[in-house]
Amino acid sequence: MGAMTGEAFINRLNQRKTEIWFNGNKVEGKISEHPAFKGLIHTKESLYDLQHDPTFNEDMTFSLPGKKERIGLSYLQPKTKDDLKRRRKMMEHWARHTHGMMGRSPDYMNSALMSFASSAAILKDRENCFPEHIQALYERAMNEDLSFAHSFITPQVNRSQINMGFSEEPISAKVVEKNEKGLVIKGARLLATQGGITDEILVFSAPRLFFDPDQAFAFSIPSDTEGLKFICRESFVGSESLFNHPLSARYEEMDSIVVFDNVLVPWERVFYYDNVDAAIDFLNKSSFYSFAYHQVIIRQVVKTEFILGVAELLVATINVSEYQHIQEKLSEIIIGLETMKALLDKSEADAEIDEWGYMRPSIIPLQVAGTIFPKMYPRFCEIIQLIGASGMVSLPTEKDFESPIRQDLEKYLQATNKTAEDRVKLFRLAWDLTMSPFGTRQIQYERYFFGDPIRLSSNLYKAYPKQLSVDRVSQFLHLKND
Repeated sequence: MGAMTGEAFINRLNQRKTEIWFNGNKVEGKISEHPAFKGLIHTKESLYDLQHDPTFNEDMTFSLPGKKERIGLSYLQPKTKDDLKRRRKMMEHWARHTHGMMGRSPDYMNSALMSFASSAAILKDRENCFPEHIQALYERAMNEDLSFAHSFITPQVNRSQINMGFSEEPISAKVVEKNEKGLVIKGARLLATQGGITDEILVFSAPRLFFDPDQAFAFSIPSDTEGLKFICRESFVGSESLFNHPLSARYEEMDSIVVFDNVLVPWERVFYYDNVDAAIDFLNKSSFYSFAYHQVIIRQVVKTEFILGVAELLVATINVSEYQHIQEKLSEIIIGLETMKALLDKSEADAEIDEWGYMRPSIIPLQVAGTIFPKMYPRFCEIIQLIGASGMVSLPTEKDFESPIRQDLEKYLQATNKTAEDRVKLFRLAWDLTMSPFGTRQIQYERYFFGDPIRLSSNLYKAYPKQLSVDRVSQFLHLKND
């Protein structure tokens, strides 16, 4: 089949019998029509359709040698710097289509799976490891254009570094049985964004200081596997009105807890198990972080461009561009945007072929971008709030403009260069971006996208090549080597 259409995506999703719990009730009927998921699913539908739009088809898809079907370009294993640029262009199309608001657009997990397949040789000839299963999933995902959710995070019962998680019943998902059919998993994983509304879920162990071998596994299973359930948080969709909630009505990505109730994972679905060293090496030495960061930074650049556009429209609408403190605030966004773009460019310019023959973007510039954006993004949102001031609070709704009070609104809420209705549309967008439940979730999401910001800074410090700078200072001072 290759690159699928939006209609095919929705049909496949509606046919699944995935167990999803929302607000105390099991979700029944077509998932694509449920109010909590409808907007996001139809946005994803439009992303898949973009692959078949004649304007974008060449940018969005590619062909494998000997095959006629076009495949989503986020599955492309890059061999050259031009391939990296092709991947970037494709991802920019999807990111601009969603204004960077969808953290789990399909290209994120497609890139992750591509990187796993490109680095699968790490697992070759290691105990309880099956690199051929990763390759098989990668090929099937390309052929069927599968959608994926994933979960790395364990329940936060005890955040102490020395917590081993002992309990009579498994809390964190772990292997409780091995039989001739596969692994049996019991327990839970946290924060599966879009959990339950994708074809499959990828589950990987996140390396940490203390590692229970029964939690050192990786696999992918269909979302409707027996015994698997997704427990959703409250929905942040304000309404279906694109006037009242222009972002959450389209881009609200549900987060869920994933519960494994003695779930059987067939052996052909297992990538590795009961191998702590393999679990640690696979994420840390594979190209996963390079390609995951690359996709994320592309999206965050597009998101920052959108924020700049919102901020400048606010400034023009209320006519405050002459004030230097406003210019200074807008320049913060510009500096952040150009810094992210420069780091992204550098990651591609400094890309190198890895040991398996694939062109891997340089990780250091991407780590720098991934470390500064969690600090910049909340500030960007604060700038929007400061520019909008009290105008962000008293905002009428779409129905107000359809009521007898419209004349009052048109008189008292007009702007120098916009009608009252257009002015309110803009301010409602700024509110949904920075102050609504959707907007505040976006702030927290970007803060912790790659984990604890302090840990990210620590990892950057440890990974950065500092010795050349140290040697130059030592030579300048004629210091003796230790």
